[in-house]
Amino acid sequence: MADPKPKADELAGTELPFVQHLVELRDRILYSLAGVVLCAIGLAIWPGPGGLIDFIAIPIRNHMPPDAKLIAVGVFSPFFVPLKVLLMSAMIAALPWLMYQMWAFVAPGLYSHEKRFALPLIFIGSLLAYIGIAFVQFFVLDQMFFFIQGFTPDSVAATPDIASYVQAILSLYLAFGLAFQVPVVVMLLVRFKLATIQQLKDFRGYFIVLAFVIAAIVTPPDVISQLALAIPMCLLYQVGIWGSRWFNKFSRTPEEPEAADKT
Repeated sequence: MADPKPKADELAGTELPFVQHLVELRDRILYSLAGVVLCAIGLAIWPGPGGLIDFIAIPIRNHMPPDAKLIAVGVFSPFFVPLKVLLMSAMIAALPWLMYQMWAFVAPGLYSHEKRFALPLIFIGSLLAYIGIAFVQFFVLDQMFFFIQGFTPDSVAATPDIASYVQAILSLYLAFGLAFQVPVVVMLLVRFKLATIQQLKDFRGYFIVLAFVIAAIVTPPDVISQLALAIPMCLLYQVGIWGSRWFNKFSRTPEEPEAADKT
């Protein structure tokens, strides 16, 4: 009996010249910038740069005297800090659009089953990033400043500089937004057969140590923020292991045996 005819590669003949790749990259960058600009314009109209700063300053203002305010030490801080906060907020608001543009750039080189699971990953990754940032804004900062203010002597007036405050929370937003991508990374490791579910389970103890090391490096030197980053990373690692089984079934090609999910 003759062997069945091998299935044709659906990507055969779709290669683009290098110049066209550069053109496509340029277009995706321009689309991304346009999305950020539109979000920035919308946020500039409402709630405005002042409203954004008032919002992100809520956690520290809750632990300052009622009549105290953040100060601007630098000469140009009253101009550049609100602009920086506006651009930061616009990039956060446009995050799903930015991730979609990244996917659209690489989509022509993906197989149909890979395209099918790329969009859910964009949604999951964006949602996890938003959860991480919200976790910082509504829990971590409040607990962190409560902890820090507890060590402030009565003779010291805590009047932080707005520029240093914005820089600190930006680093925390970035750290937690990236750290909350752990389930996505775990699912991709399993999907592309870089690791099996059993190997990830065996690595769990090492990952716990690694999570606390990362938290100690990227967060301020206080116990609250370090625990607030390390513990969710450990929990999300386990969520990624659980989600890998579903993700394998969802993204499996027709040629792959179902037994591959049981690794």
